[in-house]
Amino acid sequence: MNNRRELGRGERVLPGLWRLRLPLPWPGVPHCNAWAIAAGSGIVLIDTGMHLPGSLAQLERALDRVNLRLEQVRLLVCTHAHSDHYGQAAPIVQRAGCELWMHPNHAHMTQTAGDPAAALARRLEVGRQSGVPDEALRRYAERAKENPSGIAAVIEPDRPLLPGLDLETDLGTWTVHETPGHAPSHVCLFQPERRILISGDHLLGRISLYYDYGWTPDPAGEFLRSLNVVDQLDARLCLAGHARPFTDVRAHIEGNRALVSERLEAVSAAVAGEPRTAVEIVPDVYGEPLTSFNAGWLLAQTLCYLRHLELADRVLREAGNGEDAERWRAA
Repeated sequence: MNNRRELGRGERVLPGLWRLRLPLPWPGVPHCNAWAIAAGSGIVLIDTGMHLPGSLAQLERALDRVNLRLEQVRLLVCTHAHSDHYGQAAPIVQRAGCELWMHPNHAHMTQTAGDPAAALARRLEVGRQSGVPDEALRRYAERAKENPSGIAAVIEPDRPLLPGLDLETDLGTWTVHETPGHAPSHVCLFQPERRILISGDHLLGRISLYYDYGWTPDPAGEFLRSLNVVDQLDARLCLAGHARPFTDVRAHIEGNRALVSERLEAVSAAVAGEPRTAVEIVPDVYGEPLTSFNAGWLLAQTLCYLRHLELADRVLREAGNGEDAERWRAA
């Protein structure tokens, strides 16, 4: 948990467009952003913040700082179905009486939140196949049972958020662009006249990579293709899911491409000798040992890179026998 208590804050970015900064409980990630856009007598709300005790009051506090109210939400749009972007959707929809629009490929979160026991079993099996010791898996399972999902309740979107479904606001029409990679359900929103991009977690204020593992064939490759989609929009202002708005959008795109390339080459180099498990590969790629705090993050990313290299015929997977973990080697 954060030592310093974060509070919900609101600030105007442009006339008719507000940033709502909402607290998170994660070390190193103290807050996320939601965005409010004027639309007639109300607002369109983009993303929700994570559901925790008191979190809806934090959203209301942020809205109040810019003279807005939850009841003014005419439409709720989620850039993707992660807990810090979708977690409070259910109480917002109930309070405001609005529709929820979200991409239909949301099972990576809704299925996980709907059946947490099955989701935990799946993560433990991935860990076992990757070479995580049994005792470490047992400790992880005990901690995981105590961690809240961050989802108030699982609700289905009223409309699928797909290209061709435009958002009408006082700032003009926003177009929808599919950008999977970070999550299968991820989309970005773009206002072409003002060249404003709402990027969710596809582009962030600082370059940081995360992909959902196991839900799509090639998350890292999907992310790279999504960077091409966003690059073609030629945005001049980016409103990201974390950190302040920024204008050097193309530099952020290039920085992400460079870091993905660096990670792929590091993974490729790590399997150049004897076959190795994913657990053995991680320290070579990230320059730090695998711990109980970083394992979930780093292991999933490494598996995504291995999968991408496997599809490119650069690495081969050797299936484990019985209790043995699978191993990877250069093709």
